[in-house]
Amino acid sequence: MPTNSRFAIAVHMMTLMANSDEECIKSEDIARSVNTNAVVIRRLTCALSQADLLVSQTGPCGGSKLSRSPKDISLLEIYRAVESGALFALHRQKPDRNCSVGKNIETVLESVQMQLDVAVEEVLGKITLEKVLQSVDAKADLRACEAYS
Repeated sequence: MPTNSRFAIAVHMMTLMANSDEECIKSEDIARSVNTNAVVIRRLTCALSQADLLVSQTGPCGGSKLSRSPKDISLLEIYRAVESGALFALHRQKPDRNCSVGKNIETVLESVQMQLDVAVEEVLGKITLEKVLQSVDAKADLRACEAYS
């Protein structure tokens, strides 16, 4: 089953912006780094802008940049801006109520879902974009991405 990558791409985008010394970055340049279509980047940019995480400007010198310092942006804010719904979906069709498992499985899975949501929010709330940038920087020389900064 496919999973979506909106959150990972959004964190990638914002990490590039955090590394850009407050200069605007064009969606085409971000798309090249992410290895995706610029339309995907523009859609995520819209969601991140609506959440007040990015500011964008149009025109030949246009692009996007962070709305505030990376130390003041949590991964939870990014997650909430681009993701909606639970981490996993329940059955598309209602299970058989005549089966003891089918009758009770959704209630059990809803409880698991709530626990997962709490755990995810707790972890993501503790990690800032600045920490992500520092971790990436520790792995490789970010300045090698000169085309994106």
